[in-house]
Amino acid sequence: IAIVYYSLYGHIGSLAKSVAKGVTAAGGAADLFQIPETLSEPRRVEDVLQKMHAPPRDTTIPDITPEKLAEYDGFLLGVPTRYGNSVAQWRQFWDQTGGLWAKGALHGKFAGIFVSTGTVGGGQEVTALNNISTLAHHGIIYVPLGYKNTFPQFADVNVVRGGSAWGAGTFAAADGSRQVSDVEHTVAEIQGKTFYETLAKHQF
Repeated sequence: IAIVYYSLYGHIGSLAKSVAKGVTAAGGAADLFQIPETLSEPRRVEDVLQKMHAPPRDTTIPDITPEKLAEYDGFLLGVPTRYGNSVAQWRQFWDQTGGLWAKGALHGKFAGIFVSTGTVGGGQEVTALNNISTLAHHGIIYVPLGYKNTFPQFADVNVVRGGSAWGAGTFAAADGSRQVSDVEHTVAEIQGKTFYETLAKHQF
């Protein structure tokens, strides 16, 4: 499983590691990749990130090329939300997959989605929904998280947490100061585990 994400403030990156933990717990192999940064020269990326009050980019996780996707059976996609849709870096990456689409290279593979928003009403569910359109054009089978394995977490309305039946999620706060909570990590791990179990049941 390729766990592919973009993370400016680190929230999606943190969730991605929990998702990977779930995949491996289910017996799968998980590789973490980042979507390439689009901030380019003559601006220095580090300077731009500093002005945005974002931490340095995690250089321990490699960037992915579109062609690399074809090597995997499935993908768990970490998508930060901007106005209920994908960030520009995410959209640019998928816009480069036309060659894969023309060959049907991703057809029949599986994907799940996890997200991050600044606020509770920031568009977590609609971000997942909007990304399903891209998956459909490639013939990628979307695997929702659902409620079967996450009902205790999702039914507890006394705890602030991101995520839904569409996939795991977290709230970053408007200034990015809130960190991923324990329950959000738990849901992300459950998503990784159940995603791989679903894929293994139908694929192998």
